[in-house]
Amino acid sequence: MTQQRLNVGKWGEEVAVSYLKRRLYRIVATNYRWRGGEIDIIAQRGGILAFVEVKTRNGKSCGAALEAITAHKQRQIIRTAQCYLAQTPAIKLQPRFDVIAIQVEDDKPCIEHIVDAFSL
Repeated sequence: MTQQRLNVGKWGEEVAVSYLKRRLYRIVATNYRWRGGEIDIIAQRGGILAFVEVKTRNGKSCGAALEAITAHKQRQIIRTAQCYLAQTPAIKLQPRFDVIAIQVEDDKPCIEHIVDAFSL
């Protein structure tokens, strides 16, 4: 992965965190890693614990951001979320899997938040 792609991804995650905070989510963790997977953002709002995958695209040449959330990627996110929940048994929140797709057009982020994008 090139440094430019890493920078775009990190920037997209920062945009997503700001977006969630404006919508009154509390950010619990970012870039949670477990062997075999990573969750970009873990956020709480009310009784929901959202595991959020962020996909950022600069223009449309690389395809739509949502196209990158394959069935394999979903399984990785689910396994990583299960590990997180097993390590934090005090959490009594309803887990949910969201996707935030950020398409950069004319140097402005166009944000699409797909709530409950996939499930177990």
